[in-house]
Amino acid sequence: MATFAQIVGAKIRLYRMEKNLTQEQLAESIGMAATYLGQIERGEKNVKLQTIEKIAMALHMSVYDLFSNDKEANLHQKKWLWASILLLLKHNDAKQRQAYRILRELLEPANDDS
Repeated sequence: MATFAQIVGAKIRLYRMEKNLTQEQLAESIGMAATYLGQIERGEKNVKLQTIEKIAMALHMSVYDLFSNDKEANLHQKKWLWASILLLLKHNDAKQRQAYRILRELLEPANDDS
């Protein structure tokens, strides 16, 4: 079972990705190290509410959205997607990037210039 920190972190990651922001871009916009943001997204760090507020503002959303179940309820309809996100959160950034590259390679059409 995922911890509360992991669930909130996963939501931050989802909203960040929806906005097409990298961890570096979001972290820079709020004066935070990207490595620390990664730890928050993986649920490894307990974060101050003030930091959550900064993250929410940078994502142009309310803090309530991070704590509400609306997005999570949507994801639970696709339980495999939510389970995949939570599985990825258990691994470090290098493993997550590796999984992303493999998934992207499988799912994106090949760019054959021939």
